[in-house]
Amino acid sequence: MNESNGRHSFSGKLGFVLSAAGASVGLGNIWRFPYLAAQYGGGIFLLVYIILAVTFGYTMIMSESAIGRMTQKSPVGAFCSFGKGFLNKTGGWMNAIIPLLIVPYYSVIGGWVLKYLFSYLTEGSQTMTDDSYFQAFLGNGGQQVFWFVVFIVVDLAVIFFGVQNGIERVSKMVMPVLAVLAVALAIYAITLPGALKGVRYFLVPDFSKFSLMTVVAALGQMFYSLSIAMGILITFGSYMKKETDMESSTVQVEIFDTVVAVLSGLMIIPAVFSFSGGDPGQLKSGPSLMFNMMPKIFDTIGGGRVIGILFFVLVFFAALTSSIALTEACVATFEDEFGWGRKRSTVTMGLIMAGLGILSCLGFNALSFVRILGMGILDFFDFLTNSLMMPISALMICLLVLRKIGIAKIEDEVMQSSRFRRKGLYRFVLKYLSIPLLVVIFISSVANALGWIHI
Repeated sequence: MNESNGRHSFSGKLGFVLSAAGASVGLGNIWRFPYLAAQYGGGIFLLVYIILAVTFGYTMIMSESAIGRMTQKSPVGAFCSFGKGFLNKTGGWMNAIIPLLIVPYYSVIGGWVLKYLFSYLTEGSQTMTDDSYFQAFLGNGGQQVFWFVVFIVVDLAVIFFGVQNGIERVSKMVMPVLAVLAVALAIYAITLPGALKGVRYFLVPDFSKFSLMTVVAALGQMFYSLSIAMGILITFGSYMKKETDMESSTVQVEIFDTVVAVLSGLMIIPAVFSFSGGDPGQLKSGPSLMFNMMPKIFDTIGGGRVIGILFFVLVFFAALTSSIALTEACVATFEDEFGWGRKRSTVTMGLIMAGLGILSCLGFNALSFVRILGMGILDFFDFLTNSLMMPISALMICLLVLRKIGIAKIEDEVMQSSRFRRKGLYRFVLKYLSIPLLVVIFISSVANALGWIHI
């Protein structure tokens, strides 16, 4: 605990960096980034993404972390520290509710990953090559619920032990292993026959493939990948000690997240090119890539079962660290706003996760008849949080800094422990670019989710 105010805290810079990186590195890095990179020009998408990450992404991470450390509170209390108006109350609660809605369905997918890891360990690789394997699993509500419950039990156990003994300790163990696995699998993938064509496609920018949709898709991916506007960075910022160098910590989180995204691309795109004879169209969105295509690829290469085990261990670690961060953001809100202890807050969060998560599980079988705006239950929760709430939440964070706090106060908070070398960039992006970019993200995300455009 932080002795000065009784608040939990990370032990130091490394604890914050690895925990924040764990929050950022998730399922979106593993399958969404390679899919979007393949769809929007490979190397040119990667270049645009990196530019956006070091400008807009950097600005949002710095803002949220500074707000958290400045107030020493989770999102609701942090927003209300600067007034009690509509922006403060709505923005605070929206940042608090988003992770509450995301983590149940995210944990459902985490359960899918555990199921595949268990299958690779016990059944071998061939059983999972048939497309019907995944569909049969989705259609079995009991199996889905079982693996979902196993996943959230692991998640909640880490949360129960607290910030230093739970989140930080697990992040320090898991993130280095995740990085090593990503490097090893990427090296293996690029040595496959025909894989170098995929490497060139992914790493070498082709400016003829650039379009407005490249920017829109990269914006959306950066948004999800860096855990912006989910309440996580404000919460983790509130656990950051005043002497921790905030700017270098932010840069290291950016680098770690981007490197894992690139390694994921090098794991998946060259492997798919090798498997398909150079057809990027074989890279598909979502579960079909991870749970249908990748097992087929593993089955055709030497040591496929071992590679499959390592791959799903990697994906499990990525899913677990992100779900832990989402859950912690909710638990911190319960502790701060309702005065509950960690045990009561964790149990309450577990019940909420179980209730909403089981609904998402059953949305593929017993409740498959339930359609909201034409979407199943899990897809609707994803649409509600990612397409609607998160861009609005980020907009409210920017308005909070610009209208209520003032950029100068954020700069003062950062400069307590950092030189703030990119202060000019931070100020420019926040004042002139952040709101237009967020409006673009919001409009394009909604239009994509409703089928008006395709990202």
